[in-house]
Amino acid sequence: MNTNRTRRDFLKAAAVAAIGMPTIIPASALGKNGTVAPSNRIVVGGIGLGGRGRGVLAGFFKHKDSQFVAIADPQKKRREIVKRMTDRQYGNSDCVTYDDMSGILERDDIDSVLIATGDRWHTTASILAARAGKDIYCEKPCAMNIQECQELDDEITKHKRVFQAGTQRRSVPNFKLAVDLAREGKLGQVTEVHAGILKLQEYLEPLPAEPEPDPSEINWDKWLGPAPWLPFNEAYCRGRWRNHKGLYSGWRLPEWGTHTIDLCQWAADADGTTPIEFEAVSDSLIHAKYENGIKLVLRLSSGEGVGEWIKGMGSCPVRFVGDEAWVEAGDFQKLEASNPKLIENKNYDQLRGTDPVTHVRNFLDCVKTREQPVCNSTAVRYGHMACFAAAISWKLGRKVRFDPVKERFIGDRKANKMRTYKRRAPYRV
Repeated sequence: MNTNRTRRDFLKAAAVAAIGMPTIIPASALGKNGTVAPSNRIVVGGIGLGGRGRGVLAGFFKHKDSQFVAIADPQKKRREIVKRMTDRQYGNSDCVTYDDMSGILERDDIDSVLIATGDRWHTTASILAARAGKDIYCEKPCAMNIQECQELDDEITKHKRVFQAGTQRRSVPNFKLAVDLAREGKLGQVTEVHAGILKLQEYLEPLPAEPEPDPSEINWDKWLGPAPWLPFNEAYCRGRWRNHKGLYSGWRLPEWGTHTIDLCQWAADADGTTPIEFEAVSDSLIHAKYENGIKLVLRLSSGEGVGEWIKGMGSCPVRFVGDEAWVEAGDFQKLEASNPKLIENKNYDQLRGTDPVTHVRNFLDCVKTREQPVCNSTAVRYGHMACFAAAISWKLGRKVRFDPVKERFIGDRKANKMRTYKRRAPYRV
């Protein structure tokens, strides 16, 4: 932790000043009775914590060596909810609120940030946090397009920050066991990896304009951030921002794909690359191929036309196929295999796929050791690029070829124009 000197120096000074005085020091200040001393806690601030963000925050609360101290959100009601939640957790009224993330990024006593804004802010907020010397736990999708995948990883690497993407299924036992079986050769030679996705769709029409609220209640300009300007409608602030142009990119594919393609990348030992071909067959099926011949199949996993292989598996299912066996995993804490002996007596039912607690633990451990988390910015770079390349193939309605080294489509000007977008001023990095 790079900013603990201030707290440690303060505690030492306080201890020296107290010598010879009849002061009683609480056990919590000394790290006794199962508590962690303040100087050894990772201090965390939150940026834009809605429903999912508060769920991840609850995961942080379960780890005694982290302490949440502040929330920044342009919506007054949401930051007040987080403050009440935090103050109840610690039995005090110390959680500080800000309407702008700069209040958190400028604090030297905050080691790391939890970012769970809408997708439009994820990369920009993460880059600003990295430049401010903070370690980062960021919800998915961590980027809006291929350009942001590159910028995010470049900045995290440049500033030597610890970054964990909120693709927590890498830390959920049944998914991890399925990946281990693939990577350890228990399925034979891996030939196919299947990722469950939601049905793709075009962008929705903008919602009707409503009068803008008082900025002290909802600061609409800050809420939009780097996204293109849209007239205010309160429904956007209640989750309806999804699938609207500028507010969410990828035509729904990253909603589940950042989880399931991420797991397929991991199982195929492809965290440092992407497929080289993508071909959208329909709104519910996309085929891709890695340079080594492994096939990546993106298949509808919710609603009409769902494949038989994932019925009953729950959300975000994956399937890994080898020349000797296959294995499937999903959010219902399930694991299926063609050879039942592969999963016999395996302990994999502790967590649902949406539970972040173990993933948060991995992040906190890496903040201390400065090692790479299980879903670091480089894994995000390539896994997310695969998501967006697949989405671009679907949008164009044809096969596209992608160079994972140059990170560009090959001989395809139209596809390459879809790799990027321009952030709205002044929210540029």
